[in-house]
Amino acid sequence: MGTNGSTMLEPLRQGLPPIDPAAVSSSASCALPPAYEAVRGARKFTRATLAQWDLTERFDDVALVVSELVTNALRHALPSEAAHDARGSRDLHEDGRNGPPVRLHLMRWTSRLVCAVRDPSHRSPETREGGEDFAAESGRGLFLVDSFSDTWGWHPLAGTLQGKVVWALFRLGPE
Repeated sequence: MGTNGSTMLEPLRQGLPPIDPAAVSSSASCALPPAYEAVRGARKFTRATLAQWDLTERFDDVALVVSELVTNALRHALPSEAAHDARGSRDLHEDGRNGPPVRLHLMRWTSRLVCAVRDPSHRSPETREGGEDFAAESGRGLFLVDSFSDTWGWHPLAGTLQGKVVWALFRLGPE
C-alpha cells in the first residue's frame, strides 16, 4: 500500500483496540473511476481479494459494506457531473490534480478485516436520524454499514493527501 496508505490509516489504527501494525498480514488497494459502474468493479476486486485471503465466507457482508461506502463516495464526495462521467481515472480531483478520486483499500490482520474508501471530500459522512423513513430507496448506506460491520468510522486526511477515509471493521473470529 505504500507510505501514503500507512500514514492515511494511522488515525484508524488509533481509534481501534490495539492492533500491532506488524501483524498486518495482507493489504490490497484499487483506484476506482468516478462512475457508478465502479461499484461493480469494487465488488469484483473485493471478491478476488477475499478469495486470495481465504475469506470467501465473509464476502456477502463485506461486499455489501464496500458497495455502500463506494456508492456514498461517488454520490456525495464527488462533483455531481464526475460521478456520471465514464472517462475513468483521467478525470480531475476537486483541486485539479489528475488521478482517480476514489480508492478502495482492504487490509487484513490476523483477527480483523478493514475496508476503507478514500475520497476527495472533506465533508463528514451523514447518518439518518431516528425519525427518518428507513423504507426510502436512498440514504440507508451508513445504516447498512453500521448493521453489517462490527464498527465503522471516518477521519480527514492530512499531509499531501486531501479528503477523507470512511472505514468499516469486521472481526474475523474470536479475539
